[in-house]
Amino acid sequence: MTTTPTMSSHQTPDVVTCWTRQVPQVVEEIERTGRYVVREEYVRAKNDTISDYYLGLYRWYTHGCRRLVDIPADADLPIWLALTPSGRLGMVEGTVSLTLAVPRDHLFVLDYDKWGYRVNDWYVPLDEADEQRHNEELARVGVTNESLLFTSDKGNFYPALKRKIEASWQRVFSSANEDMEKNVGTIWEIRKEWVIDVERWHG
Repeated sequence: MTTTPTMSSHQTPDVVTCWTRQVPQVVEEIERTGRYVVREEYVRAKNDTISDYYLGLYRWYTHGCRRLVDIPADADLPIWLALTPSGRLGMVEGTVSLTLAVPRDHLFVLDYDKWGYRVNDWYVPLDEADEQRHNEELARVGVTNESLLFTSDKGNFYPALKRKIEASWQRVFSSANEDMEKNVGTIWEIRKEWVIDVERWHG
C-alpha cells in the first residue's frame, strides 16, 4: 500500500507538498539552471570519511527506486524531504528551507524505520514477531552484531544468514508506514517550477 500525505492547499491527488532544508547554493543553482541534482562532491563534503559508504548506499537505493518512480537519467543520489510540517528540519545558520509541490510520480515515500535498519546493514523485519524470530536466530548462532556480517569477514561463516538479511532489504521499497509522521520522501531533482516558497535564515 502506498500512503499519500494529507492534502494541503497546494496538493492534488497528483501533487504532494514537501519540505527540504538545503544550503543557499542549491537555490542559486535552481535559479541559474532551472533545476538541482545532488552531485557526488556534495555528499563527500557532508560525510567526510564515511562518504564511500553513503554513496554506495544511496546508489543502491536509487537503483531500487528507478522501477517505482520517475528518476532522471543523470541523477543517482536522492534528495530527502519532510512530508509533514512537524517533520521539517529546523532552520539553522547557513541553510534555507524550500517548500515544494512535487508531482507524485517523481516522489518515493519511504518508511524511515525500514531505512534505519538498512543503513545499519540490519535485517528489515516484516513485523515485531518476525524481528523477534530473527533476533533469536542471531542468538542461536552466536552473532551479536549483524552489521559485522557485511563489514568484516564474519559474513563468510554465515552465508545463508547474510543472504536472508540482504533479501530483506528489498522491503525498503514496499509499503510506506500508515502513519505519515514516520515516513520521509525522496526525489532526485528539484525543478524550479516545483518551488513554492524559500525561507532563509535571518539569525
